[in-house]
Amino acid sequence: MSRAVRKSHDLPRNRPVPPGPASVSEPGRRWWWLALLGAVGVAAGAASALWWWPSPAPPDPHEGMVWVPGGTFRMGSTEARYPEGTCGGPGCCDNMDSLPVHEVELDGFWMDRTPVTNAQFARFVAATGYRTVAEKPEVDRGPGKEPLPPGSFVFRPQPGIEDLRDHMRWWRFVAGADWRHPEGPESTIDGKDDYPVVQVCWEDAAAYAKWAGKRLPTEAEFEYAARGGLDQKKYVWGDDLLPGGKWQANIWQGRFPYENTAADGYRTTSPVGSFPANGFGLCDMSGNVWQWCADWYRHDYYRHSTRRNPQGPPDSYDPSEPGVAKRVQRGGSFLCSDLYCKGYMPGSRGRGEPISAANHIGFRCVRDGP
Repeated sequence: MSRAVRKSHDLPRNRPVPPGPASVSEPGRRWWWLALLGAVGVAAGAASALWWWPSPAPPDPHEGMVWVPGGTFRMGSTEARYPEGTCGGPGCCDNMDSLPVHEVELDGFWMDRTPVTNAQFARFVAATGYRTVAEKPEVDRGPGKEPLPPGSFVFRPQPGIEDLRDHMRWWRFVAGADWRHPEGPESTIDGKDDYPVVQVCWEDAAAYAKWAGKRLPTEAEFEYAARGGLDQKKYVWGDDLLPGGKWQANIWQGRFPYENTAADGYRTTSPVGSFPANGFGLCDMSGNVWQWCADWYRHDYYRHSTRRNPQGPPDSYDPSEPGVAKRVQRGGSFLCSDLYCKGYMPGSRGRGEPISAANHIGFRCVRDGP
């Protein structure tokens, strides 16, 4: 039996018919139509109001930004990012990719004072309906690679790991992990509006920057801004790791990767601005979350970099994964440790696939002057 016939048979027999225009007097009929037209008008007005209700607008381009004056600095570092014995194979941990130290000249620019927060990213999603790569049904990773289901990478170490040569021993691909659920579907960002958004890949960060009328920083701009006017200092605040006995950034304390004493007050990410700003008034330029830059990553780029306003190489090459194009990441994260990765130092370089995200990767934006 068809759905239409079955529905008609379900109707009760001898159902009372509500009074209509034909069952009332002429004056009553007139008022009935007026009432009906009025109701239709109210409904149409309400629908129109909903249709034209404005979406959240992009923020003021200068809101929450700091002016970074142009200047010249020495870019790069002689400090090894990875301690001896933590590399799994040739090119896995390239301690030479920050060499040679070279002079760079930059024009001034505006930079977000902090990484983009959960609240700011939520505003972007509400305005545009954007879905991050981690939320999409299938992500094509290119020839020879299996598509990724919805989800992303989460730091989940096993106790007692001593051999640090295989980083996949503490990373897991978790179905359902995304920016709203940074550690998996059971996690949440409720109450964390002022924490940095994570689980965003380079493509997600670039989409936000375009919506906000900004762009991602070049690698040179990020390092220059991170140094805050301090030339070739070990940290973004100077040469002393603990000035006055106080931690200056959200990094790892204890035996990496399974024991974090949280001496700095945080086991994972921290609210943006929880630690002192650097010399330019910028926060979280070291630790907390890695931050995407505009540049393609090449391990040998510093040998060929231009002096003025370098924009990065035209393509990517990483000796550890020759066939995988990558973008630069800077600043280090809460997982950085002197026992394994010193990425929180201002001269250190990171990299990642443009469609890859994790619960320790975020971003901030810049804008050209004035």
